[in-house]
Amino acid sequence: MENNKWYQQEIKEVEEKLQTNQEKGLNIEEVKKRQEKYGYNQLKANKKKTLWQRFVDQFKDFSIVVLIIAAIVSGAVGIAEGEGITDTIIILIVVIVNAIIGITQESKAEKSLEALQKLTDHASKVIRNGEITVVPAKELVPGDIVILDTGDYVPADLRMIEAINLKSQEASLTGESVPVEKRTEKMEGKEVGIGDRVNMLFSSSLVTYGRGKGIVVETGMTTEVGKIAGMINNTEKQETPLQQKLNKLGKTLGIVALSICALIFAIGLIQGKEAIQMFMTAVSLAVAAIPEGLVAVSTIVLAIGVQKMVKKNAIVKRLPAVETLGSSTVICSDKTGTLTQNKMTVEKIFINSQTQNLEDYKQVNEDGKKLVYANMLCNDTKVSKDGTLTGDPTETALVDMAFKLGFETNIYDQNPRLNEIPFDSDRKLMTTVNEQNGKYIVYTKGAVDELLKKCHSYLLNGEIKSDLDNYIPTIKKHNEDMAKEALRVLASAYKEIDHKPTKEEMINLENDLTFVGMVGMIDPPREEAKVAVEKCKTAGIKTVMITGDHKITATAIAKKLGILEKEEEAITGAELEKMTQEQLEKNVRQYSVYARVSPEHKVRIVKAWQKNGEIVAMTGDGVNDSPALKTSDIGCAMGMVGTDVAKEASDVILTDDNFATIVSAVEEGRRIYDNILKVIQFLLSSNVGEIVVLFLATLCTPLFADWFGIVDASHLEILLPIHILWINLVTDSLPALALAFDPANLDIMKRKPAKPNQGVFTKGMTWRVVYQGIMIGMLTLIAFAIGLATTKTPFDGLTLDESKIEVGQTMAFVTLALSELVHVFNVRDNKKSLFQTKIFNNIKLIWAIVASASLMFVILAIPTLRTIFSIPLLPTENIIELVCLIFAPVVIVELFKLLKINTSKEE
Repeated sequence: MENNKWYQQEIKEVEEKLQTNQEKGLNIEEVKKRQEKYGYNQLKANKKKTLWQRFVDQFKDFSIVVLIIAAIVSGAVGIAEGEGITDTIIILIVVIVNAIIGITQESKAEKSLEALQKLTDHASKVIRNGEITVVPAKELVPGDIVILDTGDYVPADLRMIEAINLKSQEASLTGESVPVEKRTEKMEGKEVGIGDRVNMLFSSSLVTYGRGKGIVVETGMTTEVGKIAGMINNTEKQETPLQQKLNKLGKTLGIVALSICALIFAIGLIQGKEAIQMFMTAVSLAVAAIPEGLVAVSTIVLAIGVQKMVKKNAIVKRLPAVETLGSSTVICSDKTGTLTQNKMTVEKIFINSQTQNLEDYKQVNEDGKKLVYANMLCNDTKVSKDGTLTGDPTETALVDMAFKLGFETNIYDQNPRLNEIPFDSDRKLMTTVNEQNGKYIVYTKGAVDELLKKCHSYLLNGEIKSDLDNYIPTIKKHNEDMAKEALRVLASAYKEIDHKPTKEEMINLENDLTFVGMVGMIDPPREEAKVAVEKCKTAGIKTVMITGDHKITATAIAKKLGILEKEEEAITGAELEKMTQEQLEKNVRQYSVYARVSPEHKVRIVKAWQKNGEIVAMTGDGVNDSPALKTSDIGCAMGMVGTDVAKEASDVILTDDNFATIVSAVEEGRRIYDNILKVIQFLLSSNVGEIVVLFLATLCTPLFADWFGIVDASHLEILLPIHILWINLVTDSLPALALAFDPANLDIMKRKPAKPNQGVFTKGMTWRVVYQGIMIGMLTLIAFAIGLATTKTPFDGLTLDESKIEVGQTMAFVTLALSELVHVFNVRDNKKSLFQTKIFNNIKLIWAIVASASLMFVILAIPTLRTIFSIPLLPTENIIELVCLIFAPVVIVELFKLLKINTSKEE
């Protein structure tokens, strides 16, 4: 059915193909047969993942798999050795908590199809068995005859067979802001875009004016909305840049961890150590190499960012979407309701031989009054008591113009309507007869050319002039000038008559009129959107307009907003249709405006940018935007005027419908990404430090035994698995979380976005993680050596060797934990000195450091905890060395910053 081009067929052809009759419709038996053949007029949804499937998905990360294996093996060894499974329990708790956080944040089921189905939950008037009856929209079948009036939702795709002044609002499907006039004649031409198929009505659109009848030609998934639903169903959501980078990071760390574990295990065996002991050391190393808290901390950092985004009028549905906004390099924006106000507004008026901006028209003279009266009285807009205007957008704009010029609603009472000739698409005119102080005034408005044919004079500076032929060139020039600015132009005229016209006189009433003037209107751009577009340019982000509206309108708006500079940067859907996807991908950077495009085109454009390695954000509010919203790296729907479909297909909802909000969201996204990088640098440099300690301690065991007089070196371990887990999960995690609250750098929106294919490990990041990790590792190793060297007498119940090892382990444990807390200040700014930044502008970080340090002192102070952690009370003679080692990271990194070797040249 969907391959039939119904708009190119005569009504009789459509009736014959669908075996129906526009007078009698289908009979009940035929309806049942067709329901069995075509199914219900509703949309189908994909099967969703169960809660269990989503839970299992959380364990597919490579680093999580390594941790689970380490936990299982560690538990098996612990049971075999009679040492319990404390380490295993801690690791598994971390893994399960992370999975729960992931499910909690992403458990909102995608409801795109449910939202689309809501659009078809309406009753419809149909002709069946020759009688008008009301049935649920889902029971419609191809061949049904549907009757429509103003205010009705269109229940299926219809071929018009009767259209009496009928207009349909199709903005949510096509992006065109003005209701489309419908007619019944077949259309010529091979390919006609959806927005130009004026003899068709589409499911989910709304009849705003007039009435009509149509034959149902497509139902359910074969309607234009159904095709969009199918596209949403078949669209796989891309992994966000952060997810890709963290997954890549997890794999890298996992492989590194396993490689080092194998190396350490082999070295230990060569040195003659027990296999079980070396295996436990290898497990410690695996735990050290993988920052267990990174995924959980990153998730929580994003969650904190989400809360801040709500205050900036953006609701984030998927956590990683926050960071994706900050990485965006291209923003593809719908025009209507996103970059524009979605409200037709009069911008210019032509009167007395000149065109003026409405805002500059301060003093309304008698001619201006005639213009306002003509547009206000020859108008079907309804004005509620609170001043709300309802009706055709073009007509409400004319009444709004009158209000702006100081006219009030009492004009309607003072000038009651006696008769009218309704607007129709053939005449392109509307006329009313109003009584004014005992006089009878005829007011007419409509298309300029059509109205001029009905005029024989014109109004100029309060006088009626009869030389209209000489004035017409002036009118046409100003009309063309307004049209070039994409303004929709309406002209108005009037005449006075001496009596109320009869029915016979009404037929020729639109003659001998006096031309008054013209108004030019447009759906204007948002003022704040222009500022936002400029801000995007400064931030290195390309703004692209994608709309279903006409090219001239799109181009005019794009120029005002600063999106378009040259006419060649604009392209239509028809031109796009002639391009292959490869050609589009090659030339996509040449275009900034796409007009008269279909939903499929929008998806193609987004994919073309993505193929060029760009991170694409898509904004929109209509049903027609939904597939592209879902295909893009980040979809942003409008919260106030956005359709349910658009909201459900998106990742972010802008609650104030303001394009400028997306720029604030980008800024917040960049801040969050910067802070996640700080977290990664902090956690990884700490973990590298732990790897360095364990690796060198294992490698240098014979040297330590020789230097410090250790007789039995078989138990010479610098750190136990429980020490590593405590540091990774408790000591490091609190400051890492607090880094989420770091404020943005002042130049955050003046720098270019990070390259999409750029991983976490840039040259600068790699250098800092490595050298700062080695720094922490060496300081810990020095602390271990000091502990071994300064212990001269054994503790109660321990040999001297065991006492030396325990003091050394305690020195190493305390130094590693507290030096990392000090080191967190180094990662807050990689260029500026710690003393040039505001140390206390993140009070949560200060409290986190105090809390983590306090927990360390609790372990040292409580005997039971010291026993669990296998550490003795530190000898007081080591305090000075310990303090120096703990604060050494600040001194060393400050020196690197001073010498400008803390960052790479690219940074």
